[in-house]
Amino acid sequence: MKIARDITDSAEETIAAGRELSAFLHAGQLIVLRGNLGAGKTTLVKGIAEGFRAAPQENVTSPTFNLVHEYRGSSVTIFHIDLYRIDTQRELMTLGIDDLRSEPGAILLVEWGEKFEEIKSQSDGEIAIEIFGETRRRVSFIL
Repeated sequence: MKIARDITDSAEETIAAGRELSAFLHAGQLIVLRGNLGAGKTTLVKGIAEGFRAAPQENVTSPTFNLVHEYRGSSVTIFHIDLYRIDTQRELMTLGIDDLRSEPGAILLVEWGEKFEEIKSQSDGEIAIEIFGETRRRVSFIL
């Protein structure tokens, strides 16, 4: 288990923290991303995707309305999932998270996963982002 905290003072530093975090992630994991709206969860995913060479940061966007974005690298596929607009177990089931997780090389990064006990119980870790000002963030992770 790895527990760490990092303070970032800009979006660029949050992206860099995501790149560093990618060294601790591996295929088969489901990670819950926790933080308020605007905390920087997608910004962190930009760095993780770059760390795996799955997508350049400018191609990583919030999946709030699409619910799932896929970024394919040579060694992993990152599924960035947003459950903010998902309210029921039935809606959750339609996303096929179990199917995504079983794909070879898959890493699932799930925003708002704490809303569902099923997701929390299946997770392999959590990354939390706390807001401490306009640009300052504390990124904590337990893997």
